[in-house]
Parts: sequence; structure tokens; C-alpha cells
Amino acid sequence: MEKIKKLLKALSLLIGNPSLVNNITNSSYAWSKYLKENHKPLIQLPVVKINQLIPDFDETLNVFSFLGGSSLPTDIILLKALSAQIKNCLYFEIGTWRGESVINVSDTAKECYTLNLSKEEMSQMKLPKKYIDLHGFFSKKKENITQLYGNSLNYDFGALNKKFDLIFIDGNHKYEFIKNDTEKVFKHLIHDNSIVVWHDYATDPETMRPEVLSGILDGIPDKYKKNIYHVSNTLCAIFMKGEIESYNFDYPTIPNKSFKITVKSRTIS
Repeated sequence: MEKIKKLLKALSLLIGNPSLVNNITNSSYAWSKYLKENHKPLIQLPVVKINQLIPDFDETLNVFSFLGGSSLPTDIILLKALSAQIKNCLYFEIGTWRGESVINVSDTAKECYTLNLSKEEMSQMKLPKKYIDLHGFFSKKKENITQLYGNSLNYDFGALNKKFDLIFIDGNHKYEFIKNDTEKVFKHLIHDNSIVVWHDYATDPETMRPEVLSGILDGIPDKYKKNIYHVSNTLCAIFMKGEIESYNFDYPTIPNKSFKITVKSRTIS
């Protein structure tokens, strides 16, 4: 009887607001089902330890806001440390927000390019002016950062005529955008040794987002699916070629490392 009452209540809510059906079709349950039906056994990426990718882990972020929409410190440290390992690194990023990731990577990369919606496009979406103006807050004055504007769904990546060493996909995290951005990055921007990192592959370092993983797996060429991993202690997935030691994810994680964190704030004038 209780289940029938809940079903009737749910139907009443749907009749009153049909758009609620999107909450069902875009739910983690629905995307987990999609993964099992279309990408088994890759319903959870193998894990690579972050300190395997960053030997002698000892990194500093010179800019971090600890505000909404930010990455984890380990996410940005991953990018900065990877770029430091690549001579004259060329870095490309989809999704700028305040510019925290690219401003940190610009310390170790030779050139950085970041793509974001233009102010005009964001205004047409009726986004608040204050929110629009905050895009690139930290990064817009750095000489080795080139800010590009456009919607990744229709942006001509091929016109850049460049290949990048390190690429960070951190735009819209809905399936169609992840799939689109992944397809275009692998078609136009990578070379034989490029590294690609997807942000918000996970909601926390132990919880994968099935919608994002679905977009990644549907967008990446089949021959590269064996080369993608979940980076431990981050929200990131990574594509890297070569022999990489990894292990199967096991929740909850028993800590095998800890991090020493020093935080020093400074006022922005």
C-alpha cells in the first residue's frame, strides 16, 4: 500500500510538472544502467595513484580561492605537475570559470589556451552579469594565457591548427557536451603523446559520475579506451599512453597516503 501511495504521489508530481521526468532520465541510476548496457566492463575506470603520476609529490598552488565551483587542490596540482614534466608544454583547457586551473598551470607550461563562452553568449543565456564578469578573474592578465571564446558544441577546433601536450576538459558536464568535447579533442588537438584530463568525472574522489563517464566512453575512439584511468584522490579521469600500473576501485578506500597542507591567504586588491 505504501509503495502505491508513493507511485500515485510521483505521478501527481509529474502531471503537475512534466519536466521532472528529466530528473529520472538524467539520474545516476539511469546513467549507471546505460553504462552497464553499453560499456560493460568499463562501468568503473581502473585507478592510478596520483603519486605515481607525480613522483616525489611536493607541489605548491600559488592561486586557490576555496570558493564554489572550484576544483580540488589535488586536481589542479595534477595539471600543474604534469605540465612541468613536459618540456615547453602546450596546454589547452575547455572551461575557464575564475581561471584557477590555467593560472596555476601557466607557471609550468610554455603556452596556455582556454576556451569559454563569450560574454555575449552568456548574456543571451540570461546569466547574471556578476557571474559573467568573474570568468577569467585570475587568468585574464597573464601573458602566456590566450583566452578563446565560443561554444564547444560548434567551435572550430581544427582552425587552431595546433596540437597540445596537455588538455583539460572542464566545460559543461552534461553527456552531450562531454561526448562532443571528447570527440573534438581527440580528432583535432592531440598528438601521439598528448595527455587528456577530464574534470568532474567524479563527484568526490570515491564516487564516479556515470553520466560523465558515459560521455567520455562514447566520445573517445575505441582504440584508446584501454588508456583511461581514474586518478586517485582527485575528481579527474585521465588518458595517457604507455604501461601504467593501476588497480580496481574498491569502496570505501583504505587510505594509503596522506597529504600535508599549508594554507596562506593574501588579500586581492
